[in-house]
Amino acid sequence: MHVLLSGIVGSTAYGLAHAGSDLDRLGLFAAPTETFHGLHRPAESQVSTAPDHTLHEAAKWCRLALSSNPTASELVWLPEDLYEIRTPLGEELIGIRHSFLSARAVRNSYLGYATQQFRKLSTRDTSDRQTRARAAKHARHLIRLVLQGVTLHETGAVVVRLTDPERVRDLGERYADRPELARTLLADAEERFSRKGVLPDAPDEAPAESWLRRVRAEHLARAA
Repeated sequence: MHVLLSGIVGSTAYGLAHAGSDLDRLGLFAAPTETFHGLHRPAESQVSTAPDHTLHEAAKWCRLALSSNPTASELVWLPEDLYEIRTPLGEELIGIRHSFLSARAVRNSYLGYATQQFRKLSTRDTSDRQTRARAAKHARHLIRLVLQGVTLHETGAVVVRLTDPERVRDLGERYADRPELARTLLADAEERFSRKGVLPDAPDEAPAESWLRRVRAEHLARAA
């Protein structure tokens, strides 16, 4: 396994971390090319919890990014200081990051995940104090996903580090106690997504295909 790109993600990247926050890392790796030629394909993800580190194989990461998966996609949009591994092939991937984007996928992914967080909030027993902290976390994720998704739809860029994390924290506390308040935020997002944005109707798969073939060629030669 050869890691091509890796960095710090999650609450630290968003600017929402506090003293007790975990440090999350995300990356992508290239499995040896020869391992794709046998009966069993190599593992597509490697996940560890001590510390928290998720690594996706290069092809899987590309598929996730082409569907605008918010968690996977942010790897190529991190602030410079959050990268820990940047190989030449990783740099190339950052260079083609816009080609993975498409209007429908961004709307479906970001608004879809935000709606999931809203459902979790709405079904929580608000009298249960033990789930209060978890509810606030769901609320912060909801707000972040809406902000990032709408910004991406309107500007064509993923802004990982939130511009006003304190406002997100405060709003998250309000939504945790009164989930119905989040309906306004979601409705506004729906309306903004309904307007024409800057993203293409479909992603451009050609750069990803070309990049992935270079990855396979390099890691076949490396094995030889």
